Amino acid sequence: MASPPPLGAGSAILVDGTTGTVLWGRNAHERLPIASTTKIMTAVLTLEHLRLDHEVVIRRGIRLIEPFREGLRPGERIPVRKLLYGLLLFSGNDDALALGQEVGGTNEGFVRLMNAKAGQLGLEDTQYSNPSGVVDEGNWSSAWDLAALTRYALEKPRFRAIVATRTKSVTWPAPTYTKVYVNKNHLLTTYAGADGVKTGWTTKANHCLVASARRHGIHLIAVVLGSPNAYRDARRVLDFGFRIRG
Repeated sequence: MASPPPLGAGSAILVDGTTGTVLWGRNAHERLPIASTTKIMTAVLTLEHLRLDHEVVIRRGIRLIEPFREGLRPGERIPVRKLLYGLLLFSGNDDALALGQEVGGTNEGFVRLMNAKAGQLGLEDTQYSNPSGVVDEGNWSSAWDLAALTRYALEKPRFRAIVATRTKSVTWPAPTYTKVYVNKNHLLTTYAGADGVKTGWTTKANHCLVASARRHGIHLIAVVLGSPNAYRDARRVLDFGFRIRG
């Protein structure tokens, strides 16, 4: 049996993405701030409630969401499919709020839907307070729950395709005309077989990463939370998984 990987992360898990079997974990049920990995749930609810061609009218106040925002303008009419690229590749907090308000009517209404969905999926370590993860207060989950949520999300073809996308060029209303989104998940270009999923960072949460990779018919999901170097930790967890599954 291979030795468990040395990690900087305080909490981590390795899951067989096909069967859901937990292969290894460290403090996997510890409730921690999860930063922008929150957006996985936002994407799930968006895909379950809105058509991809549904146009979202950007409301006033959306563009004020800092620090990571793509600069949505009030009055713009943007199809859901385009906002999802901003949400999951660029990790725009304004995209998260725009989609959340469209699904839930209000930010509070969407948060209620997020927590109801977490309950439906049996995510007992999870509580949401906002659709983006930009605010840590009252917003937490665990490596275990994020892995379970990610398996559920990856069953959706559109989600699976978006998180595996390295760059995406989309048309946009004038005066922008075109936007190019570059995925913040560097594993897609540095780790063989990587095909998702979501990065996250706040001062309180430190670096968080939900990673998916496939090799030779083996699908693994790794989650690392509270890491000083989430990419290094995720690579070590995935390497460990492919060794013991190979």
